[in-house]
Amino acid sequence: MVRSLLQLAASLGIACILVAVLYIDGAQAPVSLLYQPASTTPSITESTSTPLIASTTVATSTAKKTPVKKAAAKAQKSQIATTTQGQSATTSTNEVHRIENPYPFPPLASDSINQSARAALVNVFCQTAGGPISSISGSGVIIDPRGVILTNAHVAQYVLLSTEPAAGLNCYIRTGSPAEIHWNVGILYIPAAWVQLHAQDIVKSKPKGTGENDYALLVITGSTDGNAPPTTFPYLPPDTREAIGFTSDPVLVAAYPAEFAGASTQTALYPSTVFTRIGDLLTFDESTVDIISLGSVAVAQGGSSGGGAVNEWGRLVGVVTTTSEGETTANRELRAITLAYINRDMLRKTGSTLLNYIGADPLTKARSFTQNEAPLLAKQVLGNLQGR
Repeated sequence: MVRSLLQLAASLGIACILVAVLYIDGAQAPVSLLYQPASTTPSITESTSTPLIASTTVATSTAKKTPVKKAAAKAQKSQIATTTQGQSATTSTNEVHRIENPYPFPPLASDSINQSARAALVNVFCQTAGGPISSISGSGVIIDPRGVILTNAHVAQYVLLSTEPAAGLNCYIRTGSPAEIHWNVGILYIPAAWVQLHAQDIVKSKPKGTGENDYALLVITGSTDGNAPPTTFPYLPPDTREAIGFTSDPVLVAAYPAEFAGASTQTALYPSTVFTRIGDLLTFDESTVDIISLGSVAVAQGGSSGGGAVNEWGRLVGVVTTTSEGETTANRELRAITLAYINRDMLRKTGSTLLNYIGADPLTKARSFTQNEAPLLAKQVLGNLQGR
């Protein structure tokens, strides 16, 4: 497993704790998670161990692999070195080749990329309704015109929990600048492997993890005002090809950071976009690019989990998941899991690629998931809140 997740300091707000989601990342140690709290008093007991998903850190199990760091980049290829835990030397080296002329059209203007990314960006906002769970704020990206949202599992777990009345949680999709509630949301897919490994971390204030299995699909199910939703939503097409994101490639990172927003997270939260370049290429395995590093950028903070990394052609190539620890964003390194990894992992787990899984009718598939799979998964998490 790659060790990387972004640390989110809990942000004091009003009425209830709003957790801004993001993980923390590191080559030899677990990394933290990014989501932001919104209340003055936490509703869960702070754990002495480093947590996985609550406010900024993600807990990890014994890792099989430490993060793999890219060697010096070459014009046409880059090396990925993998090391097994406990070893200090490189055990294998694999080359990653750049895709030449990846699209039949030239790169887009930066303004166009920025506008498209902001239009497809959403804020996943879950409010406590008197239950045992704090309110949270995270990010997501619409990847299908029917309102399918790609985000992190550590964000989507709260939407999963909202399907259980005992959780006392209501989740919505906010959009715009500032973010305003517009849509109801349902769960379309969350890896059972992630839930099984991290269900206990719901009670931890700073959970940690590696980013592995940390993705999920949500879907907009209707409007909160009762009006019919649009026939199509603005979206970013995902590019799931291997190594489509290469060292030194420029990307735009878009998210709703909330770590330093304080009480305004609930009423005046604004999206943020920043251009950066891909740094290291990391792997959970030995030869695949599963994580890309995005440098020390302003969105390396709580609430940015689930945000997007968009290439020059307006394609989504990564989902913000982790960061290294640091007092300020200038001292952190943001990382994103690649769309290639998500696509590969979904194929292994479900037998379908990312886009094939969404299928012809995502709303029907979401209802099926909620009825047949969500109850058991949600109960695994809720079981850790009993007696709290």
